[in-house]
Amino acid sequence: MTVVTSMTADELLQLPRDGWRYELVGGELRKMSPSGARHGRVAAEIVWSLMAQMKRQRTGAIYSSETGFRISRQPDTVRAPDAAFVRSERVIDSTGFFEGPPDAAFEIVSPGDTYTEIEEKTLQWLRAGVQVVVVVDPKTKTARVHRANSATKVEDVIEIDDVIPGWRLSLAELFD
Repeated sequence: MTVVTSMTADELLQLPRDGWRYELVGGELRKMSPSGARHGRVAAEIVWSLMAQMKRQRTGAIYSSETGFRISRQPDTVRAPDAAFVRSERVIDSTGFFEGPPDAAFEIVSPGDTYTEIEEKTLQWLRAGVQVVVVVDPKTKTARVHRANSATKVEDVIEIDDVIPGWRLSLAELFD
């Protein structure tokens, strides 16, 4: 008989710092490989652009890929998008994981990611209540905006005014 043990978010938070990033999906610990240089630069561009918008309008908080969001319990799921936005009224100062989903999650496709993995993560975010998931693919220099019932290919500018008013990021600027 095989005994399956499940990790909790609290146990994940207590893991020793070993240089790896981890996510917890349905109680299963998933080790994340370090990202490549292109991935890191694109993530930094997105975070920088979002931070600049928050400095102007202060409508929420921006979180980097180091932040875990607990999006389900028993079994626990803790995901960490490459960048995230949370509206001001939902921002909490905590040393633990953010309880609940961000309002917007940004996922950058890494060279080792499969289409299935990206789709699984996007659907988990949306089921958890994320209003919009922006998936950026540095290899193809494209982006898609996913919502509960739709996905739209970005032609030239990423804008999600209903979630982050006034924020815009052109693909040309992002991939320059």
